[in-house]
Amino acid sequence: MENEFLQTEEAIIAALKTVYDPEIPVNVYDLGLIYRVDVDETKNVQIDLTLTAPNCPAADFIVEDIRMRVEAVDGVAGVQVNLVFEPEWHRDMMSEEAKLELGLL
Repeated sequence: MENEFLQTEEAIIAALKTVYDPEIPVNVYDLGLIYRVDVDETKNVQIDLTLTAPNCPAADFIVEDIRMRVEAVDGVAGVQVNLVFEPEWHRDMMSEEAKLELGLL
């Protein structure tokens, strides 16, 4: 059961890495915009997401894209995406790959 749970989490992260902010050529996971992914025993998923700026014009698109892609992961029962702004996002939250892609290294 634990192995199945880990496979589900890995598949969710892989799905998150396919979601991009239309204005930034890096996925939301490597940008550090995903603060929490929680999968309960019934395979309902809670995701805390932030944005690079609170007034991001693509917010609705990003939230819906995350919801649809994670719902498509085999075994996921449902997805709730929570938009949060604490702590405030900072570019230090990006992965090394994202910083490299954006020319910040």
